[in-house]
Amino acid sequence: MEIKDEVEFCFPQLLNVSCRKPRLHLTKAFFLDTVLSIISIITVVLNLLVIIAVSHFRQLHSPTNIILLSLAVSDFLVGLLLLPLEIYRNTSCWFLGEIMCAVYYHLACCIPFVSIGNIVLISVDRYVAICHPLHYPTRITTVRVKTCVCLCWLWYGLYSILYIKDQIIHLIEPGDNVGCLGQCFIIFNYTIGVVDLILTFVLPVTAIVVLYMKVFVVAVIQARSMRSHVTFVSVQHPVKAKAKKSELKAARTLGILVVTYLSCFCPAFCSVLLEIDLFSAYMLFALFYFNSCVNPVIYTLFYPWFRKAIKIIITLQILKPDSRETNML
Repeated sequence: MEIKDEVEFCFPQLLNVSCRKPRLHLTKAFFLDTVLSIISIITVVLNLLVIIAVSHFRQLHSPTNIILLSLAVSDFLVGLLLLPLEIYRNTSCWFLGEIMCAVYYHLACCIPFVSIGNIVLISVDRYVAICHPLHYPTRITTVRVKTCVCLCWLWYGLYSILYIKDQIIHLIEPGDNVGCLGQCFIIFNYTIGVVDLILTFVLPVTAIVVLYMKVFVVAVIQARSMRSHVTFVSVQHPVKAKAKKSELKAARTLGILVVTYLSCFCPAFCSVLLEIDLFSAYMLFALFYFNSCVNPVIYTLFYPWFRKAIKIIITLQILKPDSRETNML
């Protein structure tokens, strides 16, 4: 990492309490801003299309799609709020004040955590659909899914407040340790950080991996059963053996979504425990946010209803009075 020869301060008139301006080299800063800006724009546009599609078309109001809608909302907020603020925080002095800094870190914790919670809910949904198809209509209802999604947002919203409690205490009782002016950083406790890593990453990822391993095994068995037509499972459990191809395809698609999520999130979370240079840390968090851009691309490639919805939205057919009742499946 290259550092400018001349030290520049955020508040030149207050050198005793002023922070230094971000020291990332101009070329690297421009590259980082460009990459994050492109990710931000694509994330907002694609996830907005998902939100409009699932919200508007009545046929798409299934339990699984409600969770996808929640995931799209969290991804949309990443592109609309977190990425622009991250660009500003990393390449410029922070002139928005300590309160806005605390709000930023609350959102920076809450929104990605909600995405993790949504991925867990998706894994549970697919596990019940594939491994217990007879019980799926009674266990996974629209009302229960909406309740779980709301609880997910509420839980992580409250949890994120606890995560920045030191910032809140500092705002109420500044004390002698006021730091410097012009930076937005989180007061980080290593012990709490490790516990947080376990609660918000290790445990959810473990649950996701275990559920999808079970889903994968059962999906393979069911696929072979449908091809052979005559198996022990087809005799004993004909309904289970004839699981819909759409369910298996949905499990495969959402499995790709989960693998992509792990590929984007793991490096960023692991970087918390490693000592790496500033530019590498920024790039890992760019990869972290890139997951919010990739999710709707996965929908486009694997969900015909989403491609059809995009066509209807772009051609403004969505403005027709009866467009809500369009056959999307």
